[in-house]
Amino acid sequence: MSSLSGKTLLITGAARGIGEHLARQAAAKGANVALIGLEPDRLKGLAAELNGHWFDCDVTHQACLDLAVASTIEKFGKIDVIVANAGIANIGTLRSGPADALVRTIDVNLNGVIRTVGAALPYLIESRGYALLISSAAAFTAMPGMAAYCASKAGVEQFGNVLRLELAHLGVGVGTAHPIWIDTDMVRGFSDDLPSFREVRKKLPWPLSQEITVTECAAMLLRGIEKRKRRVYVPRSIGLVQAMRTIVLSPFSDAIVRRSSRKGAVIEQMEQEVRTLGRSFGSHSVG
Repeated sequence: MSSLSGKTLLITGAARGIGEHLARQAAAKGANVALIGLEPDRLKGLAAELNGHWFDCDVTHQACLDLAVASTIEKFGKIDVIVANAGIANIGTLRSGPADALVRTIDVNLNGVIRTVGAALPYLIESRGYALLISSAAAFTAMPGMAAYCASKAGVEQFGNVLRLELAHLGVGVGTAHPIWIDTDMVRGFSDDLPSFREVRKKLPWPLSQEITVTECAAMLLRGIEKRKRRVYVPRSIGLVQAMRTIVLSPFSDAIVRRSSRKGAVIEQMEQEVRTLGRSFGSHSVG
């Protein structure tokens, strides 16, 4: 029997990508899954397939999240694990704007995590459960065109660090997950939209150049949930980057990034590509 058998997992951003695959693998281990997201047709179909529960919800709306949690309790009677996974990424730099796109990215990625935990916290305390907050390797790296995404994921990491201390005496575990590039619709969309993004990625050093399948990522996250891990690195080598973050974010690293971007030429190319696209988010990023 899996340690997840009979447990209830509430997963945000569950319509596709990491959230969808995590739900599939958790259900295969006997867990009840509550699927929260913004694509009702996909959520409904997945919930029917997994004998789960679904709720159409924007994680930036607290009242909607409260209803999603209440409906999960009505369906399954408890919440043992929450996976705050919903996330988006704007395309381009602040100069290629608008600023509202960067603000929206932070609102979903960071405030959405805070609101999700806040809505489910009483039930996590009751079950002495576990919260996995999906941060990123971007929490301790920097790459042109990803200012809001990096900022939001760094915020998720620190929010998780403090929340862990606040809830430890109540028996609630808190972990943060730090995936590198995952083969999701969002990442593929970025590559399709921005040739400049592909160019910069090719020049990243190991282990930042790695790409992991979404199935592998979900499996590593699930193992982290089962073990109530403090940190989940996807892949494990990303832990080296976190340990070396002082070097990764040093003037030396800045010089390497500037050289790889051809002293701003690639950044200007990216900004022009975004202007040509005429939108601030990828085709599979609900901004």
